[in-house]
Amino acid sequence: MLIVPERQIPDLLTRSASFTAVEKVFAAMAAGQAYNFPVIREAIGHEDALYGFKGGFDRDGHTLGLKAGGYWPHNLEKRGLINHQSTVFLFDPDSGMISAMVGGNYMTALRTAAASAVSIQHLARPDAKVIGMIGAGHQATFQLRAALEQRPFEKVIGWNLHPEMLPNLAAVAEEAGLPFEAVELDGMTEADVIITITSSFAPSLLAQHVSPGTHIACMGTDTKGKQELEAALLGSATVFADEIDQSITLGEAQHAIATGLISRDDITEIGAVINGTHPGRSSAEEITLFDGTGVGLQDLAVAAAVVDLAVEQGVAIEVDF
Repeated sequence: MLIVPERQIPDLLTRSASFTAVEKVFAAMAAGQAYNFPVIREAIGHEDALYGFKGGFDRDGHTLGLKAGGYWPHNLEKRGLINHQSTVFLFDPDSGMISAMVGGNYMTALRTAAASAVSIQHLARPDAKVIGMIGAGHQATFQLRAALEQRPFEKVIGWNLHPEMLPNLAAVAEEAGLPFEAVELDGMTEADVIITITSSFAPSLLAQHVSPGTHIACMGTDTKGKQELEAALLGSATVFADEIDQSITLGEAQHAIATGLISRDDITEIGAVINGTHPGRSSAEEITLFDGTGVGLQDLAVAAAVVDLAVEQGVAIEVDF
C-alpha cells in the first residue's frame, strides 16, 4: 500500500492536474463508465461534527475507493486545525486489495475548485470579462484562482455576508493583477460569471441579481436544506450538474424541484457537454447554471493523480498491509 500524507500534497498537486482529473471523471460519469455510491452523512452527536463517506467506481480510470471525513466546526478554535477533515482510500479494482491512502484536505479544496472551473471552461461565454464571487472564506480563494485560469477576466467583484472577509478575494485578484471591487448583491448584474461558495441555508443570489448570458457555478449547497440561490433562478436557467441524483436531493436543485419549477429531466450532467453529446450554451443571452454538489468520484480521480505524481517524484511511502 502507498501512503501520501497530507503534508506532501500541496507540493504535488496542481490546479491543472486537478482540472484534468475532474474533467475526465465527469465525462466518464456521463458516458456510463463511472458511478458514485450512495452518500452516507451523519451527525455523530460529538463535537457537533458531521461525518460520512463518499465513494464510487470509475471503469475508464480503473479507480475504486472512498473518501471518509466530514466537518468539525470547533477544530480551528480548539485545536488550530481546519474544520474539514478527510482521507481518501483507493483499492485495486481487480483484487479488492487496498492500494493507497491519501490525505484529503488540500485535495478536496482543489477538486472542488476544479469542478467549477470545468463548468466555466465548458459553459461560460468566451468573452466573459467580470467574475463575481459570493462567499469569501477559505474555499473561495481556491475557487477564484482556478476560475481565473479559464477566461481572460479583467475584474473581480465580490460580496460576503461578513464583509471583513473580502480581503481574501482582493488578495487573490491582486495576485492575478486584476482590480477587485466589493459590491452589494445587486451589483452582481455586472458579472459574466458568478461563483457561489457559502454554507447558507437561505438564498442570497436572486434572479434580479443576474444578467442574461451569465454563467453561475453553485458550489456551496451539498446538504439537505442548504440554499444559495433563489429557486426561480434555476427555473430561468439551463441547469447542469455533476450528478443529477445528488443535485435534486441535496444540491441547489432540491428547492426548484420541490416547488415544481424544474423537473429531473431539466438537468443535464456536465459530462455530456464535455463528451459532446450536449451542446452546452446555445446563445450569448442564455443563463447557464452548474450545480456542483461534490461527488466521490472527484475525490478518487484527484487522489489517483496524486498517487501517480508521488510515485513519479519518489515521495510515496510504501508499507506492507
